[in-house]
Amino acid sequence: MLAGLGRAMYERRFVVIAAWVAVALAGAVFGGSVYDRTQSVDTLPADAPATAAQDRLDALDPEGERVVAVISGRDVGATELITSVTRIAYEIRALPGVAEVDDSYTTGRRQISTDQQGSLVTVELKPGLSDDEALRVADQVSAALRRIDAPEILIGGGLLAEREFTDQAVRDAAVGESVALVCVALLLIVLLGGLVAGLLPLAAALAAVAGTLLTLTGLAGLLPVSEYAVNVVTLLGIGLAVDYSLLMIARFREERAADPRAPLAVLIDRTVVTAGRAVLISGSAVAAALVGLFAFGDPLLAAMAMGGALVVVLATAAGLTLVPVLIALAHRRIPAPRPPKRTSLLVRLAGFAQRRPRAVALTATAGLLALSAPLLFAEFANSDVRVLPTSSEARQTYEATQERFADPPKQPLTVVVEAPADRPDVKELFDRVEQLPGVSDVFVRSELPPGVSVADVVPSGAADGPEAQRLVAELRSLDAPAPLLVAGPAAELTDAKRSVADRLPVALAIIVVSTAALLFALTRSVVVPLKAIALNVLTLLATMGVLVAVFQWGWGAGLLGFESWGALDLTTPLLLFVFAFGLSMDYEVFLLARVIQEWDRRTATDAAASDRAVLAGIAAAGPVITTAALAIGIVFLGFVLGDLIAVKEIGVGMAVAVLLDVTVIRGLLLPATMSLLGRWNWWRPGLTATAPPAQVPVA
Repeated sequence: MLAGLGRAMYERRFVVIAAWVAVALAGAVFGGSVYDRTQSVDTLPADAPATAAQDRLDALDPEGERVVAVISGRDVGATELITSVTRIAYEIRALPGVAEVDDSYTTGRRQISTDQQGSLVTVELKPGLSDDEALRVADQVSAALRRIDAPEILIGGGLLAEREFTDQAVRDAAVGESVALVCVALLLIVLLGGLVAGLLPLAAALAAVAGTLLTLTGLAGLLPVSEYAVNVVTLLGIGLAVDYSLLMIARFREERAADPRAPLAVLIDRTVVTAGRAVLISGSAVAAALVGLFAFGDPLLAAMAMGGALVVVLATAAGLTLVPVLIALAHRRIPAPRPPKRTSLLVRLAGFAQRRPRAVALTATAGLLALSAPLLFAEFANSDVRVLPTSSEARQTYEATQERFADPPKQPLTVVVEAPADRPDVKELFDRVEQLPGVSDVFVRSELPPGVSVADVVPSGAADGPEAQRLVAELRSLDAPAPLLVAGPAAELTDAKRSVADRLPVALAIIVVSTAALLFALTRSVVVPLKAIALNVLTLLATMGVLVAVFQWGWGAGLLGFESWGALDLTTPLLLFVFAFGLSMDYEVFLLARVIQEWDRRTATDAAASDRAVLAGIAAAGPVITTAALAIGIVFLGFVLGDLIAVKEIGVGMAVAVLLDVTVIRGLLLPATMSLLGRWNWWRPGLTATAPPAQVPVA
């Protein structure tokens, strides 16, 4: 399939370079505007019960966005403060787009802090405003609130928090990508032995990312694109493109060293035929893993999958077309690899594992399972204002309302019953609701269309905490006299968890079957793909255990610069599974391709032949895998430099997964298990355990 592609790229190298330069320039000029076109993406499928309940509520009793202000630093009974708040409250009521103002002096409901030094002002905007209109009115409201005569004024609310999240995501992306690119460039220049050789993978990475941003900008007009998705896929693209570039460069060096007199076109063609197959299989494995995200039916995950699939396709295309052309143009500036001064770490680890395979396999597996133990206590939730940095005004406002007020405003569970509120059985139903454990209060709404009843049920704990989630189940199981729907944060989280649990088997089947098929195509073995999947699952379990300890329990929170909010984002394990699984396949393909090549060179039939092939394959592929792991680890650590906790989770998780994969999995468990299995590694139906696999082109 790839035969002749390298020669074609060489012969049309200037056309290929011109095409990629055009893509990169267009991406640089127009791709950045994708951040201006991103939007908040729902985290629930359209058919979720909570979604249906919220749609019904919006039709019955639409509510606008809210702006919340905490006025602090002066006794709430001070005349100057009362006068100032009263004057500003009436000014805000007169603003176009404002529906209602609730404060402690001009309305009946007083909300005073427990220390008598603070009060709340809540402004509801008119429903039906577009996002831009609502933000414009919110800014006008904020400007008016800041004129209140008080030492400290904090302003927040859902709408302003969403804008802060978007702005923070853009800042995090700029900082993380810049630092990652600089660090990766320095690393590659040192490890590849030259400026040009070191910058070549980055050129491919930038071209792939620019193309992705350009495509996302176009798609943003047709589909919702999340700023979170843009952050994740750009760094994923950098990591993949660097990996594929390193593999192609390493193979070109080997071909050149083996046949220094061969024409450059021949060397490029051989490089693409061999290393290109590994790139193609690896890219297909990552893309297949991303397709699994679509199975969840989650709009946010679908946006991630769309962006991720785009960047994988472009990174793979860059590896197969742009990188060979860059090598052809810069081949004189790509030095031969320096002879190693000593045996590499991976080879030493593999040799140790092969000498004691049973003990190493048991110990390494036990260690990974121990790391995964915290996962038994994991709490997952939808990200909210608490994932913003502590410097965020929206977060400070939220925390002030929750900590300083005896009866802070809460997002209740809202029950919709398709029957009039004055019916005796409906009144009895709401009386039963009020007696349920975990219910703090029940408020029945008035002025609704005839034939329907709505009650706000305030949970006694957090709005989406465990008690509120249990309450959702109890409300939905009530023997209601008419159809009953439940909306609210806890209902949304409950439905999200149920949706993930219901659709997880389908997603796993897509990922596992497609990955196993690709590895079978590479190895012609049934055992090796199954073993690779099992080892990847061990890595992911251990990684998730580390994330629970760090982000839920707060271990090392000070070092990483965040405050734990007591849970992990619900999308983190799904994204981590897909990205880490796909990237682990990179190293699996790189390594197995060389192992098979070494196996095919051997004519021995004794059991030690497999061990020698594994060790030789690790020695050959080890430098590429180690360099790629260091580079991609640095790229994903760029996430940690940002302030969004959900993004930090992905960065730390990917860095831990890569570290475990390259050391414990590739260095210890893989050689140990292959030693234990011996020639059974290459078994497939219809083939005896003593027969070698069919010879296939390898990287």
